[in-house]
Amino acid sequence: MAEMPDKPKLEGLETKWGERWETDGTYRFDRAAAQQVGRNGVFSVDTPPPTASGSLHIGHVFSYTHTDVKARFERMRGKHVFYPIGWDDNGLPTERRVQNYYGVRCDPSLPYDADFTPPFEGTTKNIKAADQVPISRRNFTELCEKLTLEDEEKFEELWRQLGLSVDWTQNYRTISDETIRTSQAAFLNNIERGEAYQALAPTLWDIDFRSAIAQAELEDRDRPAAYHRLAFHKTDGSGDILIETTRPELLAACVALVAHPDDERYQPHFGSTVRTPLFDVEVPVLAHTAAQPDKGSGIAMICTFGDMNDIIWWRELDLPNRTIIGKDGRVVADAPDVITSERGTDAYGELAGKTVFSAQKRIVELLDESGELVQTGEQFTHPVKFFEKGDRPLEIVSTRQWYIRNGARDEELRAKLLAFGEQIDWHPEFMRVRYENWVNGLTGDWLVSRQRFFGVPIPVWYGLDENGERDYDRVLVPDAASLPVDPSSDVPSGYSEDQRGVPGGFEAETDVFDTWATSSLTPQLAGHWKSDDELWNLVAPFDLRPQGQDIIRTWLFSTLLRSALEDDRAPWSHAAISGFIVDPDRKKMSKSKGNVVTPADILDKHGSDAVRYWAASSRLGTDAAFDPQNPTQIKIGRRLAIKVLNAAKFALGFEAPAGASVTEPLDLSMLAALDRVVAQATTALDEYDHARALEVSEAFFWTFCDDYLELVKERAYEGGAAGASAAVALRTALSTILRLLAPVLSFATEETWSWFEEGSVHAAAWPMPSDLGGDPDVLAAASQALIGIRRAKTEAKASQRTPVATAEIVAPESQLALLRLAEQDLRAVGRIAELALTSGDELQVASIALEEQEA
Repeated sequence: MAEMPDKPKLEGLETKWGERWETDGTYRFDRAAAQQVGRNGVFSVDTPPPTASGSLHIGHVFSYTHTDVKARFERMRGKHVFYPIGWDDNGLPTERRVQNYYGVRCDPSLPYDADFTPPFEGTTKNIKAADQVPISRRNFTELCEKLTLEDEEKFEELWRQLGLSVDWTQNYRTISDETIRTSQAAFLNNIERGEAYQALAPTLWDIDFRSAIAQAELEDRDRPAAYHRLAFHKTDGSGDILIETTRPELLAACVALVAHPDDERYQPHFGSTVRTPLFDVEVPVLAHTAAQPDKGSGIAMICTFGDMNDIIWWRELDLPNRTIIGKDGRVVADAPDVITSERGTDAYGELAGKTVFSAQKRIVELLDESGELVQTGEQFTHPVKFFEKGDRPLEIVSTRQWYIRNGARDEELRAKLLAFGEQIDWHPEFMRVRYENWVNGLTGDWLVSRQRFFGVPIPVWYGLDENGERDYDRVLVPDAASLPVDPSSDVPSGYSEDQRGVPGGFEAETDVFDTWATSSLTPQLAGHWKSDDELWNLVAPFDLRPQGQDIIRTWLFSTLLRSALEDDRAPWSHAAISGFIVDPDRKKMSKSKGNVVTPADILDKHGSDAVRYWAASSRLGTDAAFDPQNPTQIKIGRRLAIKVLNAAKFALGFEAPAGASVTEPLDLSMLAALDRVVAQATTALDEYDHARALEVSEAFFWTFCDDYLELVKERAYEGGAAGASAAVALRTALSTILRLLAPVLSFATEETWSWFEEGSVHAAAWPMPSDLGGDPDVLAAASQALIGIRRAKTEAKASQRTPVATAEIVAPESQLALLRLAEQDLRAVGRIAELALTSGDELQVASIALEEQEA
């Protein structure tokens, strides 16, 4: 046991106990012990791997504390807690950070430079692409690796300061060899079972990142637009059909007009053709139920591709593809073959090479000059699709990509995913609906390939025909034993390096996996799936998936999908969904809004226990406001942690003789009231309601300090059998209170525990009711009477230490009986010479006479 300091303080506890926990292995997963009890004795957590690019923000502290409270509770309940930590290294955020941090960009055509030194190191501003130094892919990924390792060290330092009870020996990185092996092995299984496929199809494309974007990564942002009313000319010369569009720059990609089949205005035209303005291309007038009669003129042009509706119409009406927007976001040089007129080719020449914005401006001028622009409407705002990390609207281009089937076009798989969602206990329950809405709203399979550089390589090559062209029907895959592989440097079985890129040889797939295609395997990564069956069977399926509500559609769904495809089961029993952190104006904190608060300064200033208290005070699924200028809840938490130290020092100041027991009614009552709290807190934590557990534990603690300690301290000082009863009760209660608060106030409780107990409070057993048979109402009645005595002295403008000659307390008979059991303690705390207990309607101090004056 440690020596109790003269003046306990919070400062320095994080370092002191963090080092001790690491040295003692307090939170390490005891695999041998877990094997003795089996899977039912293990509590496993599929911990979110934060993106190791930049800095953590206060939202991370918020949600990770929720998980840590539950893990600590289960550990104290006797479970062997498997609580790993991962780092999400690969993906677009890391690449963007590297580009700005070092002032470079990747150019895969360049050779590797072993002596390359980046022009910058640690820039904080965004560097324009034109000013970034182009480097080889290998040089670029080496910088990505270097910077993520540095970020991970900073993240780990902060997590340790916060007191996360993760097992630091059980960690993983989403770009390590083992991770690449696991990700590639799972994908090869997907290919073998027919769940993964490649296709040339319309693709949502970010022109800045030059990469395909999946449905789950989209977000709508309002953008200005205006409707342009254009005249399409009936082929039979009988007049015009007017359409309205916000994207006239796509007119050259028009493949049809479409109206609702019940729209009487256009029924006579279905099956006929019209000619497009400017380009004189003949296109059909078709019917489709997705057309909106009440929108604009009720008839729309279908272009390849302006929005998601265009894709649906193009696919379902079997229309040609005349894509004119390239991967750089500019109008491609070659016009669609169907534009043959001199007027049409001249008009297209005016647009070729222009950005979407410039092309729209120019084509509006051309249409106005030709008289085919009938009207331009007032500007308005409407939602436009963006990549959630992008700065410009997405375009839709035709590209060849890899997909994994996700139930969008497979009713059986969709039903299975919904059924697995039903098997999971959601906390809070209403978050299940968000998952179900996402599954039911899927419109396409999961696009998993990305045209980026720092990521898990897609493990395939393509055979080349006699002309050196890729034969997409001849996909070459590695043997599982050879994983991990990098197709850009490794060679497929049966080939040699000199056959790379030559006719009859092979060509590597250069795309990498979407970051979610790796993160969707976090249970497999943490549990060493396929490489350590013994561990995998001990921890999987995992007990808990904690995460934010905004990534239900990405991380939660994709993980559940991979588990369904690989193991035909849900990957976890419980999903705990944290709310958002919002600023004082109730706006969600995000880097894009510039209102993010980093936690390091908050932790340094207020202490980790105070920050943990703030986080644990919010229920799952509930947003929490945070004002760094006035963090009220954090200040309350710090006050509580300090009070724990001081109350423990006071309570431990009373020694009880060997063999002493709790005998006095007030002491028994306090422990009985504490029994209730233990039961309530245990139930709450079982139900993932950490806020309720903290609430009841904290409320009792303040009653213990403000009322019980005051009521019994005179008796405790006096000693004897009655004093010994108080001393034993104080230590018994302190032990229980510390264990109740330990999951939240991890450092203060560990410090005070060390003053009178061996080992760590976090390895101690979760408290059980003492069942000593006391009546908790005795303490409640005595506390109420004490409040009345204090109030009477305050109203008399007297010190609480002022002696009282006489006092009268009235109360109903039922409460009088309780007060009589605590009468001596009430007299002592109030310094009352003569106390009268009288029957009355409600408990109150009827009169009080101070020794100096009548009151």
